[in-house]
Amino acid sequence: MKTVVIAGWLVLLAGPATRGQAPPQPPPQKVEGLETRVGELEKQVEEMRARQGAESEAGESRLPFSGYMDFHFNKPRGEPGQLDFHRFVLLFGHSFSDRIKFWSELELEHALVEGREEKGELELEQAYLDFLLTPYLSFRGGILLAPVGLINERHEPPSFNGVERPFVDTVILPSTWFDSGVGVFGDLGGGFLYKFYLMSPLDATGFDAQEGVRGGRQKGFQSSFRNVAQTGRLEYRGLPRLTAGASFWRGHTGFNLPGINPRVRVAEVDGRYRVGRFDFRGQFAQVDISRAEELNRALQQENGVNPNVAERLRGFYWESAAGLFPRRWKHELVAFARYESFDTQNKMPAGFQPLKQFDRSAWVTGLTYYPEPDVALKFDYTFLRNASSVVRAVNSLNFGIGWWF
Repeated sequence: MKTVVIAGWLVLLAGPATRGQAPPQPPPQKVEGLETRVGELEKQVEEMRARQGAESEAGESRLPFSGYMDFHFNKPRGEPGQLDFHRFVLLFGHSFSDRIKFWSELELEHALVEGREEKGELELEQAYLDFLLTPYLSFRGGILLAPVGLINERHEPPSFNGVERPFVDTVILPSTWFDSGVGVFGDLGGGFLYKFYLMSPLDATGFDAQEGVRGGRQKGFQSSFRNVAQTGRLEYRGLPRLTAGASFWRGHTGFNLPGINPRVRVAEVDGRYRVGRFDFRGQFAQVDISRAEELNRALQQENGVNPNVAERLRGFYWESAAGLFPRRWKHELVAFARYESFDTQNKMPAGFQPLKQFDRSAWVTGLTYYPEPDVALKFDYTFLRNASSVVRAVNSLNFGIGWWF
């Protein structure tokens, strides 16, 4: 018996296999990420139990594990190339009963964690319990992924084109974005699904000009819950081959700054559409930071350096991709092109000038080869530009290997 688990919100796709036979695989063009309809969850778990004969009188059964990896070669123009085993991730789940499920994600970044040296990171990116009540209302608590954007909940390498994740999803939206929280989720019917969580806030002392709010993630480590943040997502899947979504995040972020408590608001919309051999996706995201002038002055006084945090960060991208091999072939080759615009200095507070090197755009174009639907060999070339006449952006050549199971 081989069970293939694709996990996001406890999604289980299981199938029996006899000796010499492999379980059925989805066609390459349908690799999207780790999600499914909440209302299908209980049915899938019961089918798995029936095939495995693993159900006990108490209704408890162990769930299989999953995982993925990212291995990269990056060669910025004019600089030496670098190999990096960027990510190795294991995901483990357990079914305590028909209505209580557990899921977790443990990630090792850059292959090595050594004392106080900056050689890598070991992170618990997800660890939560689901309490399933009805298809339209269930509860979740633990360490959660913020349900914001295209990539944050679908960040496994075969689910997106390009060696690195899109710039908008790392610089404007700080993926991977996770923290402690509780919330509700469900399927409203008619193709609409939702999530709404209360989560630990960002820490404004980590904001800067280059990466915006990314340095403010608390990551579940003794996270302050003084100013509870709210985040949510509404997604529509009612039409074939179309997924559209809108997300938000809002919360005060000044719990480490006496007398100053800036509010951060994140708004995002995205869409994905597939027709024939073509796939299209796009996203727009904006981050607004209140009291940015006071924040900059407070951080400069504390650290001696002006972080030049903006009042507004803004980014968007669109991507087109096409499958090149005949559908009857087991393997697939996808050609893609993505244009991105991402500016972490989009609007500055009074008395502060934007740093033009952080008003950036990029063309990313390349190929993704799938020898199997869950294995991706990637190549791209990134043409990076900025608005500065002094600091030049650097193009890069990138190769990557990624898989999930």
